[in-house]
Amino acid sequence: MPRRTPRRTRQSRRTEPIWQTPTVAPRLDERRTDRAAGVLLGAAVGDALGVPYEFKPTLRPDQRPMMIGGGLGPYAPGEYSDDTQMQLCIAEVAATGADLRTTEALDRIADNIHHWRSNGCSDIGSQTSAVLGAARRSNQGSSSQAMLDASRHFTATHDRSAGNGSLMRTSVIALAYLDDPTAMAEAAALVSSLTHADLDCVDACVLWCSGVRTAVLDGTFNGVRNGIALLPHDRQAKWTKILDEAEAHPPHHFNPNGWVVAALQAAWSAITRTPVPPLLPGQGSFPAQHFQLALEAAVRSGNDTDTVAAIAGALLGARWGCSGIPLSWQQAVNGWPSNTSADLIRLAVLTARGGQDDTDGWPSAPRVRTPVFAGAAFSRNHPHDPDVVLGNLTLTEFTGRAPADAVISLCRVGSDPILTGTPVEHVRVWLVDKPGANANLHFVLDQAARELLRLRLDGRRVLLHCVAGRSRTPAVAALYSYLFTGTAPKAALRDVHNALDGNWTLHAHLEMHDAVYELTTGDAPSPPERPSRIASWLPWR
Repeated sequence: MPRRTPRRTRQSRRTEPIWQTPTVAPRLDERRTDRAAGVLLGAAVGDALGVPYEFKPTLRPDQRPMMIGGGLGPYAPGEYSDDTQMQLCIAEVAATGADLRTTEALDRIADNIHHWRSNGCSDIGSQTSAVLGAARRSNQGSSSQAMLDASRHFTATHDRSAGNGSLMRTSVIALAYLDDPTAMAEAAALVSSLTHADLDCVDACVLWCSGVRTAVLDGTFNGVRNGIALLPHDRQAKWTKILDEAEAHPPHHFNPNGWVVAALQAAWSAITRTPVPPLLPGQGSFPAQHFQLALEAAVRSGNDTDTVAAIAGALLGARWGCSGIPLSWQQAVNGWPSNTSADLIRLAVLTARGGQDDTDGWPSAPRVRTPVFAGAAFSRNHPHDPDVVLGNLTLTEFTGRAPADAVISLCRVGSDPILTGTPVEHVRVWLVDKPGANANLHFVLDQAARELLRLRLDGRRVLLHCVAGRSRTPAVAALYSYLFTGTAPKAALRDVHNALDGNWTLHAHLEMHDAVYELTTGDAPSPPERPSRIASWLPWR
């Protein structure tokens, strides 16, 4: 949220850019798509995690933040605040494939923000409120021009005009310009200036968008520093020093953090100073846990906790992907107007894909196309727990064939309820049935098995399925056996395999097979214990 104590920096107008037709976007393979899907979801998760602690006493290192709601709303558990609400005003336009630098797109963003203020605003910072009020009273130009004029006037007439209220909402812009960092910087500057025209705000948005863009494309955090080259030459040394300071001090050093520079430093400090855990599956250590650990550090920075965590969450989500975000947080997050994690993923992926669905209609289709290789609907009871039903995607089209109180989908299914006419808790797991396509394979399998255990301990009858029910489903089912009964991986895989009529070895994903062993014993199996390589590749679904 934009806050009340930002510092004043010199204002100037940037030279109007000469825009060019965007180049062809870089190929979005499975890992890049996963990371793009994590941007809005990561921001919303960070926002909701920070909501309960905003402007309250700083948490101690031994206190773990939780999505318990409350805060300034008061908010429901898992509900995000205006930080994410305003970003969705931008995302709804970006997801159409629009060039956000055009007057038409900026007008739509401005109109969305005005609509949000009138119909969904749960909180609003003083600077944003003042700019929107002045723009609404103006009769000059388009809605975006009125907002830009009001914002620039506010910057010129106030000593404190560099609040964090634009940095919290502009990360999605990076997804619209994965092919063109210059165009991205221009769009970030314009969208920031709708409410925050101060150069500190504009620069911060450019740097963070650069960080998100590079994280999606390359899976690193290098883009924040590389983004300094996108700034005016006379401001580059300043930002190099700012980032150096952030890396030298813990997040709570930058408190209060209503000033955009301090908010960026707190978020960057939380990310860079939190160690990335090693991959030790048998010991429950996964690199993707950096997402959670760094977000918790961001919340412990204190003061404007939801904003700092939302800023950090967007970049962390871009680096670790949707698959790196704990499933419990994905299940909990919600907010205006009625968004769930699936809605946030849809907007982010559409933005990264230039507003286009793939050939199956994903991510927008109510129900993705069921491929031929999924086969006829089938269901089998889990060999070690009859209240876990193992099935395939086709089965979900026939609710009478799969009575369940909850469903765990290990594949893409569409935006509609998974079992039509049957209200159930639905857990969506980002897991790709293609070798090399899962950056966080061990983490995701572990998360899925533990979600299954949680639902069963809650007394739910659970349907566990993927597309064909022959690769992802048995891997998670075997891990569940280990958690639920202590069954060794070889026996668990054998029993699940037999329950599925012995067909699993013909469709085995060897990385998943090995991961089951590594998560339970710490070691991959020897070659004689590995399944056949026949049909070990299936299309990404």
